[in-house]
Amino acid sequence: MTTQPAGDLAGSLQRFGLQRDRMRAVLARRARISATDLEALEHLEADGPLTQRELGERLSLTSGAVTVLVDRLERAGWAHRRPHPGDRRYVLIELSPRAAADAPEGLAAYHARVRALAAGVPAGQREAVAAFLAAAADAAAAAVIELSR
Repeated sequence: MTTQPAGDLAGSLQRFGLQRDRMRAVLARRARISATDLEALEHLEADGPLTQRELGERLSLTSGAVTVLVDRLERAGWAHRRPHPGDRRYVLIELSPRAAADAPEGLAAYHARVRALAAGVPAGQREAVAAFLAAAADAAAAAVIELSR
């Protein structure tokens, strides 16, 4: 087995990102929502309930734009607001039961394929792969901050 040069690994990550972007565009179209709406739903799925401010920061949206987005998701039945349990000044945005029940066809199969691929990574290499992906995510987060200045 040959070792893949670092440039090929970075290229593989870029190709994965591009293909995932294509998949997300198809998912948004099938769900009849915008790519930004889908991204909001993904953040809520990954991290659980968020305040509108937290969601807006993750999507790089103004407070007004995130309010409009949440209104749209609420009207469509994808998400709902509920009082923040620890601070009455805030509300939390969370996925509605419909979001899980009406996931676009094919999404569960994609998730199952990714889980199977992850399970196929040899145990001794999982830590290195996880560390690489976490560092790549951190690099992307740092780029967001730098590019937002």
